Amino acid sequence: MIEPLRVRSIPFDFGSANAHWHPTQPEWGHMVNGGSLTMPYLEPFLNRTMRAAREHIEDPQLRQDVDGFVRQEAQHYRNHRRYNEMLKAAGYAELDAVEATFEADYEALEQRSLSWRLAYAAGFETMTIGITEWLIDDRDALFQGADPTVTSLVLWHMVEETEHKSVAFDVYQALVGRYWLRLAGLFWGSLHMGLMSRRAYRAMLKRDGRWSNLRSRLRLWRQVGRFLSKAGAAMVHAMRPGYHPEQRRDPTWVSAWQAAYEALPEGELPLLETHQGGIAPAFAPPQPS
Repeated sequence: MIEPLRVRSIPFDFGSANAHWHPTQPEWGHMVNGGSLTMPYLEPFLNRTMRAAREHIEDPQLRQDVDGFVRQEAQHYRNHRRYNEMLKAAGYAELDAVEATFEADYEALEQRSLSWRLAYAAGFETMTIGITEWLIDDRDALFQGADPTVTSLVLWHMVEETEHKSVAFDVYQALVGRYWLRLAGLFWGSLHMGLMSRRAYRAMLKRDGRWSNLRSRLRLWRQVGRFLSKAGAAMVHAMRPGYHPEQRRDPTWVSAWQAAYEALPEGELPLLETHQGGIAPAFAPPQPS
């Protein structure tokens, strides 16, 4: 039997973090904040869907993979929830109303059939492969000079998305397997996530007075364009009838991150170096510029 997915309980400390965690790229910073706001709603929905599916799965390996998926995702949204509370406390009280729309969206999705929910889950996880590759491959340009705690949160999350990238797809194929429904889930899961994130970062940029600033909007559109190109490439690849997530090669930095994590003393908080020489795969506190 294949080794179970590694579940890493990392208590990220957001005490010194703030909403403007990327001082040189504030629009990009709020895009990431918008994605973080969705996690405590999206990932519990994915977990409930996987647990419901697990009751119908006979393959013991796939059942083990589902268990690892659920445990990894639970660690993700718990850390994101703590980070999001910091965002709201930092003066973005309107995010409570945005989160209420997320909760309503997923309450509605819960009423759909298990087949549709599995298609949504597989579709979202497929799109995430492209985003993971982008964030890891372009990490220097995206995170250089940013708060190392937030950077570490994001890239840890992406590493674990890579580790369980096939699980939702394999569950869908085992229990449903319909090609056209898979494509529908791919497009709706990806679009829905993008629209939800936009609700959040739009509210934050409005609060900062940047939403109506042309230069700020152009910087935002540039990053949205990059997001769409990376997500779109992964989605196009996934549209082939013979597609499987394992056909996508993992970024080599993923294994470097994993090795660096394993070398950490127990209980040490992992922080990536973001200020000198790129985003280092070894963990260290940031050095003064």
